[in-house]
Amino acid sequence: MFSGFKKAAASTDADFTSESSARLQQSAQGMFTSDLSINEFALLKDAGFQPIGLVLGSSIYHIGLQTAGWNQNQELTVISQAMYNARELAMTRMEHEADALKADGVVGMRLEVSLAEWSEDLAEFVAVGTAVRAPEGEPHRVFQGREANSKPFTSDLSGQDLWTLRQVGYRPLGLVMGTCVYHVAHMGIMQSLKTLGRNTEMTNFSQALYSARELAMGRMQAEATKLSAAGIVGVKVVERSFGWGSHVIEFMAVGTAVTPLEGAHGKIEPKMALSLND
Repeated sequence: MFSGFKKAAASTDADFTSESSARLQQSAQGMFTSDLSINEFALLKDAGFQPIGLVLGSSIYHIGLQTAGWNQNQELTVISQAMYNARELAMTRMEHEADALKADGVVGMRLEVSLAEWSEDLAEFVAVGTAVRAPEGEPHRVFQGREANSKPFTSDLSGQDLWTLRQVGYRPLGLVMGTCVYHVAHMGIMQSLKTLGRNTEMTNFSQALYSARELAMGRMQAEATKLSAAGIVGVKVVERSFGWGSHVIEFMAVGTAVTPLEGAHGKIEPKMALSLND
């Protein structure tokens, strides 16, 4: 069953945005910056989206201590909560920068996590993307007749992916994610002896990885449900360890929640292409 996490409080987001006000002011005056490739930039322009500026948010987060049973498969909820909150802080600050630019959305977004060198208990979380303004008359236009709860959409889709999504009659609602840090039980001495010289499945490892993936994906799907999404595209499930131990692993599921454009019945006509490569 999905066990939701409380979102991190971000009472000082205005202070963080003010630190970058000079850079944001330049973007607001018409000189945009972006990490889009040339192809992405061209296709976004073709789709009617105008890049405004590069937006980012970051958070240095202290990860609390949690112990786990040596021979027990279990989620490390303290660490899962920390990873979720830290990413949420970084994403929220990036959204505030987009908001300051009066952007309708953020595309090409990426989330980066690295352990800080100051301490093994500190991690740096960075969210980066390109703020864009949507075409006139589109549901994306959150600053046109803006509702109190509306905010810029977020998406990790590339410029090419966003162009294709619009061609088939869909639009992004927001980046959705789920995370789970899980302890994989150690094998007892008798269990280890039984596997010597044999081909056999390590069921405790398999079960732990299944459980961790399901928790992460369930949380991602729950976020999409809150957005009333029709589905999630571009889903990636990332498996990694941040040095918490050989039997502790994190699963992060991330994708873009989408919904159909009203009245759209798009399809893409295939085109012939001739490769000039050898």
